Amino acid sequence: MAAPNPRSGRSTSLRDSIDSEKLEGTGSWDALEWTKIEHVTRSVSHANLEFLLEAERVIVEGYGVVLVNIDEAGTLIVTNFRVLFLSEGTRDIIALGTIPLATIEKFNKIVAKIQSAPRQTDKIPSQRLLQVIGKDMRVIVFGFRPRTKQRRRIYDALLRCTKPARIWDIYAFTSGPSKFSNINPKVRLLNEYFRLLGDSSSLASMEIIENGSFSSSNELWRISNVNYNYTMCQSYPFALIFPKSISDQEVLQASSFRARSRLPVVSWCHPGSGAVLARSSQPLVGLMMNMRSNADEKLVAALCTQLVGGRMTRRKLYIADARPRKNALANGAMGGGSESSSNYFQSEIVFFGIDNIHAMRESLSRLRDYLDTHGATSSDGMSSFLRHGGWTWGGGNLSSMSASVSTLGDSGWLIHVQSVLAGSAWIAARIALESASVLVHCSDGWDRTAQLISLANLLLDPYYRTFTGFQALIEKDWLAFGHPFSDRVGMPSLSGSGDMPFELSRQSSTGSFSSSPMRQSSGSIPSQAPSPSHAQNNYSPIFLQWVDCVSQLLRMYPFAFEFSPTFLVDFLDSVLSGRFGNFLCNSEKERQQCGVSEACGCLWAYLADLRSSEGRSHAHYNFFYDPSKHDGPLLPPAAALAPTLWPQFHLRWACPSEAQDGEVEAQCRKTALKLFELQKAKEIAEKKAKDSMNAVESLAAELQNEKQVSNSARNLAKMASKETAAIKRAVESLGCKVQFASSGDCAVDIESNPTKSPQTYSASRRESDEKSDVSVSVTVVDDVASSNPVGRVCEALCPLRTQDGGCRWPDAGCAQLGSQFVGLKANFDAFDRLSIYDSYFQSD
Repeated sequence: MAAPNPRSGRSTSLRDSIDSEKLEGTGSWDALEWTKIEHVTRSVSHANLEFLLEAERVIVEGYGVVLVNIDEAGTLIVTNFRVLFLSEGTRDIIALGTIPLATIEKFNKIVAKIQSAPRQTDKIPSQRLLQVIGKDMRVIVFGFRPRTKQRRRIYDALLRCTKPARIWDIYAFTSGPSKFSNINPKVRLLNEYFRLLGDSSSLASMEIIENGSFSSSNELWRISNVNYNYTMCQSYPFALIFPKSISDQEVLQASSFRARSRLPVVSWCHPGSGAVLARSSQPLVGLMMNMRSNADEKLVAALCTQLVGGRMTRRKLYIADARPRKNALANGAMGGGSESSSNYFQSEIVFFGIDNIHAMRESLSRLRDYLDTHGATSSDGMSSFLRHGGWTWGGGNLSSMSASVSTLGDSGWLIHVQSVLAGSAWIAARIALESASVLVHCSDGWDRTAQLISLANLLLDPYYRTFTGFQALIEKDWLAFGHPFSDRVGMPSLSGSGDMPFELSRQSSTGSFSSSPMRQSSGSIPSQAPSPSHAQNNYSPIFLQWVDCVSQLLRMYPFAFEFSPTFLVDFLDSVLSGRFGNFLCNSEKERQQCGVSEACGCLWAYLADLRSSEGRSHAHYNFFYDPSKHDGPLLPPAAALAPTLWPQFHLRWACPSEAQDGEVEAQCRKTALKLFELQKAKEIAEKKAKDSMNAVESLAAELQNEKQVSNSARNLAKMASKETAAIKRAVESLGCKVQFASSGDCAVDIESNPTKSPQTYSASRRESDEKSDVSVSVTVVDDVASSNPVGRVCEALCPLRTQDGGCRWPDAGCAQLGSQFVGLKANFDAFDRLSIYDSYFQSD
């Protein structure tokens, strides 16, 4: 609905002042004490809003607003991304009152007035309420003080911001990729195709995609680029898997026989048996069900091909029609219909009876109303359990218990979930147990078909139960194969079908309420004349329902999935938030035209960043995951396919205390966290002990080395001392005086020649801890060496002197005959380095 005309302001005020009917139930609006809430005039500084995201800006603020569900007063802020509710006291974000704009399904103005004693009605002010209904199962109501016009400003801001005129006005484009940049999903799709064909040597890149040179094949199947420019089918991806025996020309001929040219293509191949899971849209058999296509029949028959002993044979083919049989026949009047088993060799037609998108939308709406009516944080402000001291259950008494349970069954949501689960389990069993091929379709092949195909893939292939595989599964069977996310989630798209996605209505204040002033069925159409968007409303929780089915499988097989229910909740919230670009538009072609992968942030990168902060201890990881327990297909029996409400998603707003993880899982996670911390502390302690041991060993080795050096130095000092004493005795035996000074110098006086001045010979001695160096030098100036006392010294000291005056040790350089220098120098280190010849010590 368009924004209200300013000229109608007077009539609007008049309608707002009309009293509603008397409230029913045990609760009372008096408990909220509306008139006692002081109007806050101060503004929340935008600079202090540190919780604002990148490129998020404040549009309007409301003060003194009450969140009726929990009777909490605070500040209501509308930004270009979400509605924020801040607690009045703590300024903390209240999660229940904070919802992304893209998650809002619709919102309504409500006026309520309490009737008390007669003649006092005019003195009681009416209460201005704003009901917000979310796609994530929440129904919240904000209360505003009368005559403040705050509700009008908030309402007008929501009208502008929840219905952007262009797809580029969505927050995902405004914020940009930021740090969550996105790799082109075509690369990931092509790599998944290579994996399915067993081609481990090929690696996809944008270069080979742009060149169109990504064709690959095995014995039975091939990757084709026939739809590279989306000319054959606009809602199919750029690359498709077909039987190897079918040419591109035959593919083009077969496409004309299927609705929207969505011809049969391979979605998954069994690596062992070669059986395939294929998908398509309904055949165009016409009203009389007599139209045929040879190209389509040949293509479907090729899906049954199997290679046995080098020879091609046929296998069983099941054609699974997701619709009820009567719906399939009714589609014949519009040119559609279903196949005839007589036209498809060795085939069997099966109808699953799953209802269409409109039935799913109404079913979820009834479930949401049930939870809001009987939840602990009901939007009418009356908790269902012991509210205000009254013994109530679901707004009534204990006798209404059976009626409320019946209401849950009447919503039909769990029955629809069971139908999808049962159909997927049946498909998986045919492929795993019979090695048969299965072709799945509904009407267009992008809603119920996507649910069944992707869930069967999840059951058959353990890879899809990991984080990486789950992403590949969704990008292949939901995004690449054209599930219209913009239409189903309610966002603008290039095709224009999502330009009016919201049911915006203003409830007539003259109407009556069944149980509470704002209790209005979230799926009902208002009494006003519906706009064209209402008549063509394509919003439907198809993808939400599929994630619900995944949560049911996770509950049945807690060891089979790497991810946890918490991950599924955060993933679904991210999809509905409109913060990322992965799930915008209706097809791969539209996302390419909008440049989504380059202009918007990536949801998968955001979730991976969350997990990286805590590693395996993050809540997204399934604590019980053990891939060895379920390394093959999951084939649940029919008796096990009894779904329950998904607590973490369905009950988190209406019954928050019951929506937490199970006590066993929570305690196991806490225990595992403590064990992890203890193991980490143990590793640190062991590392420290090892380092200390190494240090002790190193110090012991150094100490031993020091002892050896000390002993060696001590021995050298003793040897030097002995040699010094021997030299001293030898010199003194020649009649020389030897005097050692404290500085280590030695003076030798020779007194045999009184005519000459005393000749002084110096010797130095150095000792250290490591070596001893003793040197003695004798210098004379006597011209006659033979009669000089120095000659006698040399002869006495050197045992290597020969009888003829020669020297047996010419290399020592201790004597220079024929010159005025004759001396002796003993350097024991030099002695060690000299070459010793045996002839030195031979007797003459």
